[in-house]
Amino acid sequence: MLHHSIYRRNSIVVYIALMMINISCDSSLSDEYRFKEKREEMVLTQIIARGIKDKKVINAMRNVGRHHFVASELQNQSYDDHPLPIGEGQTISQPYIVAYMTEALDIKDSDKILEIGTGSGYQAAILAEICKDVYTIEINENLGKSAIQTIAELGYDNIHIKVGDGFLGWDKYSPYNSIIVTCSPSKIPEPLVRQLADGGKIIIPVNHQGAQDLILFMKVNGKLIEKSVLPVRFVPMIDNKGSSY
Repeated sequence: MLHHSIYRRNSIVVYIALMMINISCDSSLSDEYRFKEKREEMVLTQIIARGIKDKKVINAMRNVGRHHFVASELQNQSYDDHPLPIGEGQTISQPYIVAYMTEALDIKDSDKILEIGTGSGYQAAILAEICKDVYTIEINENLGKSAIQTIAELGYDNIHIKVGDGFLGWDKYSPYNSIIVTCSPSKIPEPLVRQLADGGKIIIPVNHQGAQDLILFMKVNGKLIEKSVLPVRFVPMIDNKGSSY
């Protein structure tokens, strides 16, 4: 009788454990479905409705889960029309700005892209959906390590992250077909100009006396030619000591 009672208790414990696992799985699937719906709404109302036309960019915005790149307590806001904090005084950019900057570069699937300012890794993931390789640099060690972990968990093998000074670029893998800068210096870093292939584009928010313009340049015969401008607000580009460039 004693053995029978123990067996029943053990069976109940196992049953409850299995029920909890099933509930957890169902909840995770439900969350992913809800986030997918929110992501589709974001693409329709924030991306396509504002004039983004490149199908590769639109598909990338549909495919990449922005909620993976923010803290769990902010995931319900991850598809809202604004930036979100990611720690260390940094933010993940507004979805439209990510799409706008990506489309402006007119990326080909064979391209090699350099990103300055990895942050959470979201912009790098969007780029990686479109191009061959993304090389991205983050000055903040904690953010860099977190981005490396997130990118690995999501299975991207064409994103290469380095913790270092973005002003200096990543000369080892240059030249790059395009360069995207997600932090704002007061001038365009000369190393980035050198590392950009001729005919390539760089999009960068440049700080002029407190105001910022997101400027698209094309490199022609070694010189940058301005293509377009959009007023924006990005965090400043800093060096290893925390001073602004």
